[in-house]
Amino acid sequence: MKERLQKLLSAAGVCSRRTAERYIAAGRVTVNGRPAAVGDSADLCCDTVLLDGKPIDLPQQHIYLMLNKPRGYITTLSDEKGRPIVTDLLNGVHRRVFPIGRLDRNTDGLLLLTDDGQLAQKLTHPSHEVYKQYLLTIRAGPEGFAAAPEVQLARPLELDGRPVIPAVCRLLSQNGCTAHLSIQIREGRNRQIRRLCEACGYTVLSLRRVAIGALRLGELPPGRYRALTENEIRYLKSL
Repeated sequence: MKERLQKLLSAAGVCSRRTAERYIAAGRVTVNGRPAAVGDSADLCCDTVLLDGKPIDLPQQHIYLMLNKPRGYITTLSDEKGRPIVTDLLNGVHRRVFPIGRLDRNTDGLLLLTDDGQLAQKLTHPSHEVYKQYLLTIRAGPEGFAAAPEVQLARPLELDGRPVIPAVCRLLSQNGCTAHLSIQIREGRNRQIRRLCEACGYTVLSLRRVAIGALRLGELPPGRYRALTENEIRYLKSL
C-alpha cells in the first residue's frame, strides 16, 4: 500500500516526518531512480526508495527501549553545542532509535526510545493523553508554603493562554520550606511541571519521571537501559 514518503521514512526509523520533508525538498530522496517531491507516495513492496543513494527498508522487527535518563543529557539526536545526548548511553544498540517524547536536560528518569516511527507518532500526538508520573522536590520562598502545595499545583491554571488539564498531586513529605510530591500529568506541554511550579512561586529542586501509563521505571539504574517486554510493547500499542 502506498504511503507518503515522509511517513515511510519515519516508520523506517530514519528521521522524523518533519525532517523527512526537508530531505525530500533538498532532493536527497528518490523513488525508482527519480527525485521525489514533498507529497509523493511509494510502496516499499514494489518501489525502490533511496535516501542519499541508500535504500530505505522497514525493519523486520522494531526495537523498544526504556532508559533511565540522567540529568544533563538532552533528548535530541544531535546538539550543535556539544552537550551529551541520550543515545550516547545506548552502548550495544546498533540501529538508529529516537525518543518517544522528551525530557528536559535537568529532568531525569523514564524515557522510551524506538525505531518504530508509527508508534512514536501515535504516542506523541497532542490528542494522546496518557498519564505520566513524576517525583518532584520543590522549595517555597522564605515565608514557607501559603497553602498545601499538592492543592496549589492541582488547581486550574493556564500556560501560554490555554488552560492546563489539572495535575493529580499527592504530598509525600514536607519539611519546612521543602516538599516532596508525586505528580501526574496528561499533557506534554514544554517544561509543563516546572512552569506550573513557577506559577505557584515554587523552585524545583529535582524532577524525575517514574512512569508512563502502566510502564514503571522500577529499579533501572541511572544511565542504563533495557528492552521492553512483549507485554509492555503490547500495552504501548494498545494505548
